[in-house]
Amino acid sequence: MKFITDIDKNQYDNFVKNHPTKAHFLQSYAWGEFSHAARGLIPHYVGLVNEDDKLVCASLLLQKKLPLGYSYFYAPRGFVIDFYATDLLTEFVKKVKEYVSKKRAIFLKIDPDIVYREYDYEDKEVPLAKNPQEVFDHLTSLGFRHLGFTKNFETMQPRYTFRIDLSKSMEEIESKFSKTTMQRINKGKSLGCKVRLGDENDIEEFNHLMELTEARKDFISHDLNYYKKLFEIYNRDNHMDLFMGSIDCDEVINDYQREKEELLKTLKPLEELENPSKSNKTKMNELTKRIEKLDEYIVEYREAKEKYGNPITLSSHVIMEYGDKAWVLYAGNHNVLTSSYANYTTYYEHIKYCHEHKIKMYDQFGTIGDLDEKNPRYGLHLFKKKFGGDYVEFLGEFDLVTNKFMYFIFTKLVPLYRKVIRNITKLKRGGKNGNS
Repeated sequence: MKFITDIDKNQYDNFVKNHPTKAHFLQSYAWGEFSHAARGLIPHYVGLVNEDDKLVCASLLLQKKLPLGYSYFYAPRGFVIDFYATDLLTEFVKKVKEYVSKKRAIFLKIDPDIVYREYDYEDKEVPLAKNPQEVFDHLTSLGFRHLGFTKNFETMQPRYTFRIDLSKSMEEIESKFSKTTMQRINKGKSLGCKVRLGDENDIEEFNHLMELTEARKDFISHDLNYYKKLFEIYNRDNHMDLFMGSIDCDEVINDYQREKEELLKTLKPLEELENPSKSNKTKMNELTKRIEKLDEYIVEYREAKEKYGNPITLSSHVIMEYGDKAWVLYAGNHNVLTSSYANYTTYYEHIKYCHEHKIKMYDQFGTIGDLDEKNPRYGLHLFKKKFGGDYVEFLGEFDLVTNKFMYFIFTKLVPLYRKVIRNITKLKRGGKNGNS
């Protein structure tokens, strides 16, 4: 077999997209283009071909240039290969190591989506067709260092996720949703939540919702130009969909007012009774509470309309599609009208959309392994779990070190130096604040 580089886009994507087990948008040709445009990384498309010049394995390698002419390489969710074909994997690793070493690589990082453990929606362990320990042992025998079974978001890509099998009927898929999830989806529908496919003109609105979500959840994502570039590059081949979920405040207010009027009509004759029975008193109390709640809703929607206009986009999600798989890459939600559950309805609509478009595997792209209720990401975990997917744990990250000394400098001393600098900066700021 021959090792090749600079693989043609069509040849590369046709192979990766149609690979039976390892098709992934992070290994797509477009992800290399995007990584170069948005982050300055250099994409390399490499592979092995057989005697008929047909690809038998391939990988996107992203090169990050470092000072002094060094680099490191990262194959996101790579390689695109049968990891259980030991001879093929051995040959490919050998060639890739030679290739990156010539470019003064310190190390090569991989994080293949090899399933290590899997549990269904009832938390029962799913038997795996093959033993992932075989892959783990073979990679370490080839010189890879495993970076540990992390539990949160410490790695380049999440070690845990939820996956929904969309090859089943929508009825079967929905049957695994939690009861509250189905109720909230229906609540959004009853309020007229409209979910549509967005275009480039909606990127700013999506970015705004992401900023609100970041502030609320205390994390930092990306800026507007990042999302614009992502949309531009991925929609050359229709790999990315932007779902926009909105509520028309006027429609909701009118519906609530109509309901209130009907309740007042029912309440009036009960209030005119001289000696209402116990059941009538109970009914009057229930009607009064509902009317009061409707008044609160009407005020809430009027204030939201006055502040944000009408209709209001409450939820916006980015779905990446590649081959027969889809990933929920980003989800931004507004701070207002949360009782509309527009985020649930939006989620449901893109699950249904993917199902209608013959997507077989729907990945919610990231959750936690540390299921302590105090974990700040625990709420995110519960939200995704309620949609009934399988809870999946991957093998994790592996580094293939090609320069031990510089690897030590890069992974141990540089982080220590950065930590010291951060602490000094904090102290200086504290001193200035104390003197002011």
